[in-house]
Amino acid sequence: MNRLADETSPYLLQHADNPVDWWPWSAEAFEEARRTDRPVLLSVGYSSCHWCHVMAHESFEDRATADYLNEHFVSVKVDREERPDVDAVYMEAVQAATGQGGWPMTVFLTPDAEPFYFGTYFPPAPRHGMPSFRQVLEGVRGAWTERRDEVAEVAGKIVRDLSQREIDYGGTEAPGEEELAAALLGLTREYDPQRGGFGGAPKFPPSMVIEFLLRHHARTGAEGALQMAQDTCERMARGGLYDQLGGGFSRYSVDRDWTVPHFEKMLYDNALLCRVYAHLWRATGSARARQVALETADFMVRELRTAQGGFASALDADSDDGSGGHVEGAYYVWTPGQLREVLGEEDAALAAQYFGVTEEGTFEEGQSVLQLPQSDAVFDAGRIESVRSRLLAARGGRPAPGRDDKVVAGWNGLAIAALAETGAYFDRPDLVEAAVGAADLLVRLHLDEQARPARTSKDGRVGPNAGVLEDYANVAEGFLALASVTGEGVWLEFAGLLLDHVLAGFTDASGALYDTAADAERLIRRPQDPTDNATPSGWTAAAGALLSYAAQTGAEPHRAAAERALGVVKALGPRVPRFIGWGLAVAEAYLDGPREVAVVGPSLTDEETAALRRTALLGTAPGAVVAVGVAGAGELPLLAGRPLIDGRAAAYVCRNFTCDAPTTDPERLRTALNRH
Repeated sequence: MNRLADETSPYLLQHADNPVDWWPWSAEAFEEARRTDRPVLLSVGYSSCHWCHVMAHESFEDRATADYLNEHFVSVKVDREERPDVDAVYMEAVQAATGQGGWPMTVFLTPDAEPFYFGTYFPPAPRHGMPSFRQVLEGVRGAWTERRDEVAEVAGKIVRDLSQREIDYGGTEAPGEEELAAALLGLTREYDPQRGGFGGAPKFPPSMVIEFLLRHHARTGAEGALQMAQDTCERMARGGLYDQLGGGFSRYSVDRDWTVPHFEKMLYDNALLCRVYAHLWRATGSARARQVALETADFMVRELRTAQGGFASALDADSDDGSGGHVEGAYYVWTPGQLREVLGEEDAALAAQYFGVTEEGTFEEGQSVLQLPQSDAVFDAGRIESVRSRLLAARGGRPAPGRDDKVVAGWNGLAIAALAETGAYFDRPDLVEAAVGAADLLVRLHLDEQARPARTSKDGRVGPNAGVLEDYANVAEGFLALASVTGEGVWLEFAGLLLDHVLAGFTDASGALYDTAADAERLIRRPQDPTDNATPSGWTAAAGALLSYAAQTGAEPHRAAAERALGVVKALGPRVPRFIGWGLAVAEAYLDGPREVAVVGPSLTDEETAALRRTALLGTAPGAVVAVGVAGAGELPLLAGRPLIDGRAAAYVCRNFTCDAPTTDPERLRTALNRH
């Protein structure tokens, strides 16, 4: 029987009607494998994964394949977004064995969960040198029944090799000027000056690296760092990676020019990029950065917010093309003929020129991804806005991509931080309210009595899996941003509870961090990865949140833990700066202090208080923390002992145990926060 019907993961629920007798990841599944003396098929994917859908349709919905699986294997299905620890451990094994990885991930295990054969997508028939999935199954079954000793030897060796892998941690000393300068030089060498971004195709949005570049410029005045950040953001925003009608970013570009995206839209990408564009506007005043930050925030609230107030994980890349087929990008692409149907001849010609829609197409079958190729041409803004709104309305009538309604705690933490800051910068209280709503959901539903977060929820029902390090750290980051924006001390308190768990359960004596808690389910290896990929690693996210919390509260254990955690950035920053971007950004905050800004006033609605508060939030000093409140209220530790000046609102700026004279003048505060 298929056992997925009661799961909370949309990805697992997509497979609940398969003829395969799927089990969720559980002790019971492995006990069944031991009882029946069968190997385990572990299939890992996620709901917006295109090739996961393809393999499911070709193989897992096929009755003959399912019958073979049901007779000879115990089949376990895992959502990698719900169980990132399981995914990480077996992906490490796949990459070590094959030199590559990806999803769907297909791994064959012993009943003791030890892997012995690996792959990703397997087709239903032999293709391009790949065996068919049925051939793989028959080969694995043959090995299991006829060469069991060999299988056990291979599995044991793989587990031993994994257990002996050591991270080049680099000690407990935080990076200094030399390492950050070397990281910048390394990024400069990999930078694409014609197109923006780093490396070749496929090209991923380097949000965390851009954050480092902005902070490095703010601290040192390095114009080259700012230029790389500006140009990359401009090219991404003008390309097909960005949704020119509805806002928001796709996962990555398949080409070097940001033209054709892989169309899935992930919450974490949009949260990180929303925050980056808001910070770029803060640094430069760029009108386009402001537009993109707000449109991306509006996209998240409009299309990803759930009925419970959290944010869904993703929108699929695929959707119905109108003829019953599920096609990647069908919702987003246009032909000249489709433009004419919606806009008429004259406006269609304008739209084709403005958005780069051609008869040949920039995508497949004469279809084009909308982009902004005309960087120098002048267009009538009102007419363009009319075209955009009509195209968006027409697109809304197409079959929409599916949405993964799973609420992931850590990714919601990223969204909370982005929406809180964007709302504060651009006077959009509705965005701040959306951030508070998501934070309320996490507190009410995800945190248990000890303030330990569950990884996921769906439709108001909490998932069964414990949060991992990125959940603790990114939720703390979101709560810290909310504390700065709202002045409400409760968010700082919740952040502290989460970070206390990090210190108690995720660190070792050397300062190294693990992705799972010490009391988490034991896998064949305790996952540990400090590199930043699609999101900040739990390691670097924890370093950042610990550093900010220490600046807000003076908590020395948290500051010391952040400093020790940054040792890995000293080791990796000069060598692989593209893959430790958030760690480098945190290191910039560490070198700058970070600065601590306390704004006190007679009331939060007082005009002078509001002016100082806005100036403080718009300061570009790397990682500066802001506390705002009524004098004497005592809700935030930074406000203690900070009186009004002659009855007027005042701002206090400190760093490294040294404080400037308090000021009532927003301009003096701006100077104090923006000087190198």
